[in-house]
Amino acid sequence: MNRNDLRRVDLNLLIVFETLMHERSVTRAAEKLFLGQPAISAALSRLRGLFDDPLFVRTGRSMEPSARAVEIFALLSPALDSISTAVSRAAEFDPATSTAVFRIGLSDDVEFALLPMLLKRLRAESPGIVLVVRRANYILMPSLLASGEISIGVSYTADLPANAKRKVLRRSMPKLLRADTVPGPLSLDDFCARPHALVSFAGDLSGFIDEELEKLGRKRHVVLAVPQFNGLSTLLSGTDIVATVPDYTAEALTAAGGVRAEDPPLPVRSFELHMAWRGSQDNDPGERWLRSRIQMFFGDPESL
Repeated sequence: MNRNDLRRVDLNLLIVFETLMHERSVTRAAEKLFLGQPAISAALSRLRGLFDDPLFVRTGRSMEPSARAVEIFALLSPALDSISTAVSRAAEFDPATSTAVFRIGLSDDVEFALLPMLLKRLRAESPGIVLVVRRANYILMPSLLASGEISIGVSYTADLPANAKRKVLRRSMPKLLRADTVPGPLSLDDFCARPHALVSFAGDLSGFIDEELEKLGRKRHVVLAVPQFNGLSTLLSGTDIVATVPDYTAEALTAAGGVRAEDPPLPVRSFELHMAWRGSQDNDPGERWLRSRIQMFFGDPESL
């Protein structure tokens, strides 16, 4: 196929194909693209004719791609990223007048402790934009970025899509949070004897603190696991329960009163807070502006 032949290819069909590869469902693809299911089915029929291949075969409730579809997707996805980048570079972004919608993913600690400062700045600079925040963590981040449900994510991250970019925003140290009135810092014995609260998206009852305690031949007893940091101070109030949280979260919780923070009584490692974004939007003016503001209000230059 030469460049003249490309005139008969509807770019929208390729977007439908990419979405079907991500969603493996006509229904979910229709929801994602804000189209009706008949429109997606019609587009799939045209795609099958264009590529002379079934492309997807239904297996139960899912649609599995053919070998040809996998091959096409490997070539098509970076090409669409390049097209998106080319169009983005041609666009201009004026924060003062923009009405753009930005979709970002934040871990709970970031949303609770750092988002309020960022939001105040965004409202001052760009009152017309819309910010959609999705809950994200290292498990959810890859699929949210790959599917385009978010353009930027802030969390600790592990594996990411091949075309995603990432940078370290800050290196954070854990802090011990307590609401009791017992004077002085906790000793390691006191720390292990106290009941502990754990913030866990997945409902886990252990974390990195337990790994560090195990190295010392010690254990702790977790009596409470909650999915979010908001309300943690209230839960600790009037009890002897302690919790270990990121330093920036501890700062936000202690500022509200009712709890105090101190260093844990055992050696602990720092951990990285990352910002990750879709490579296809690396040069988008609006996305670059938003990433710069996230760097400004979520980052900690002194720790980098």
